[in-house]
Amino acid sequence: MASVAPCAVPDGALLGKYVKAENYTDCYAARVPRRVMLDEFVLAFYASRLFALERLILKWAVSKPSDDADIQALADGTAIEFAAWSVEKRTADELLLRDFQGRTRSWLKCAPPSPEGSGSTELFFGSAVVFGADGARPVARSKALFNALLPFHKVYSRGLLWSAIRNLRQEPCRD
Repeated sequence: MASVAPCAVPDGALLGKYVKAENYTDCYAARVPRRVMLDEFVLAFYASRLFALERLILKWAVSKPSDDADIQALADGTAIEFAAWSVEKRTADELLLRDFQGRTRSWLKCAPPSPEGSGSTELFFGSAVVFGADGARPVARSKALFNALLPFHKVYSRGLLWSAIRNLRQEPCRD
C-alpha cells in the first residue's frame, strides 16, 4: 500500500495562491504504481468510506446533502457544486473546491507519470483555511479553534488520501 506523507504544495498548483502567512495550508502526497486520471481520483476520494462520514455530517449539520450521482458529476466535471463546496477552479489534473462560507479550500491533483515512463502517478490532497479578509472570519478566535482541531485535521487528511488510494486499488486500470 502506498504511504501518505506531508509535503510542500507543488509550484504552480491551484492551491498555491493560498500559501500565505495568514492562512493555513497543507499538502499530502502518495505515489501509486499506475496511471490515475483526475476523474478516477475524485471519484475514489469522495466515494471513500471515510469521506462518507463527512457527507453524513454535512447533510445533518449544514443541510448540504450529496449522493453517489453528485460525486460522479463532480468527477466527470459536469457539476459546479458538490455538498458544501463549489468548484473554484479545475484543470486536466487538478480540482480546487471552495466551501460554501468561503473559509476553506480542498484540493486534489494527479501528477502525470514521470518522463522515464514509470507509469506511476503522484496523488496530492491539500487544504487551506483562509483567515482574515478572504475568509471573512475573526482571526484570533478562529485560529485558536483551528489550532485546537489541527491534530485531528492532519490525521483525517492522511486518512482521506489513504482511503482514496485503497479505492483506486480496487478499480480496474484505465489507460
